[in-house]
Amino acid sequence: MLTRRTFLETLGLAAVGAAAAGCARASGFTSHARQGRIPIGLQLYTVRALMEHDMEGTLAQVAAAGYEEVEFAGYFGRTPAQVREMLTRHGLRAPSTHIEYPADDAAWARTLDEAKTIGHDWVTIGWLDEPMRRTSADWVRIADRFNRLGALARQADLRFAYHNHDYVFARAGDRTRYDTLLARTDPALVDMEMDVYWVTKAGFDPMWYLRHHAGRFPMLHLKDATAAPERRMADVGAGTIDWAALLTLARSQGTSHAFVEHDEPVDALASIRASHSYLSKLSY
Repeated sequence: MLTRRTFLETLGLAAVGAAAAGCARASGFTSHARQGRIPIGLQLYTVRALMEHDMEGTLAQVAAAGYEEVEFAGYFGRTPAQVREMLTRHGLRAPSTHIEYPADDAAWARTLDEAKTIGHDWVTIGWLDEPMRRTSADWVRIADRFNRLGALARQADLRFAYHNHDYVFARAGDRTRYDTLLARTDPALVDMEMDVYWVTKAGFDPMWYLRHHAGRFPMLHLKDATAAPERRMADVGAGTIDWAALLTLARSQGTSHAFVEHDEPVDALASIRASHSYLSKLSY
């Protein structure tokens, strides 16, 4: 099975370029998201097999399904200029991209350069390899490194974000690894992209985090969860999460972008259409 980590490694994103309103104003950063209702976006990892075969045609189908924004997980050999041109042709915005943890500041600088050319606002780390995150000291180092990456992104007039999986909710004493990240990273430099499914899968409440860490989550990943204890991943609207309540709260707390995602859909296009259809009917 092609995991997110191996997918990013295969694409070589580290080499090729791969919070909220208060923090955004402080940094001079301006989101392109429209005011009011959060636009419905798509994390393109959901359709990665289609993108690899036909990137242009897949983006056309994503736009035809009604999506306004996309978040990249690889560019499939296209140059930043080519990616930007494709987005323009299909009327899509790409506020964010997922990249591998950068090997060094030089790799990060290349990533930021490409992100600016494409037109991204955020550069987001979507995965941390297990060997680098085993101990509490590891997570302190990760948080400090995130602050450094965020500072460099800010110098380039970009934002840095981290996307969670369920592994961040492992406990160390009375704290989770996520608690360490939230406490030790500078909100002016490091945004969090909350994956609502992985928070739920770990047995935690995404709405609690939105309330208690207001302004830290300018972006969300939307995928549903079936009932406990299995909490299997599902299309948005096919599970147990109260999306109207969550998105209403998220919008009030500064969230400006939300990306539908399904890691292993049986039929990727059917999945993204079903999720969009459900979300487009919600009031929030």
